[in-house]
Amino acid sequence: MKTRKGFTLVEILIVVVILGILAAIVIPQFTNASEEARLSSLKSNLQSIRAQLQLYKMKNDTFPPSATMETLMTRDPNNGGGVGAPYLYSIPTNPYTNSNNVVTWDAGGGAWEIDSDGSVTGIAGAFRAGDAAHQGL
Repeated sequence: MKTRKGFTLVEILIVVVILGILAAIVIPQFTNASEEARLSSLKSNLQSIRAQLQLYKMKNDTFPPSATMETLMTRDPNNGGGVGAPYLYSIPTNPYTNSNNVVTWDAGGGAWEIDSDGSVTGIAGAFRAGDAAHQGL
């Protein structure tokens, strides 16, 4: 009697269907993990920047304006930076906009927004993410 080697078409189709079901279950889990990591990074960046803004305020009696925030917060005081700078090595990148520019509150187009004097929010030094979906953090 002759024996045949290999798999039948039905066996191969069953394996492909099982792999497809497993992929449909696993792939969304990776998507959620990626989004959670970006959100966690954003929250951490906001916490760090806000803490350093408060330190800057304590030493300089004012918050840095958006136009010069990067210079005042990240450079040596002898090179135009604020007293005690650098508070940050660099302005962190917003993981949702992939940029790190700071603009005035509600100006739009920035990774981060600051209300240095409280003229918009009533809270001097208010700082938030520039992308609309995460401004409430």
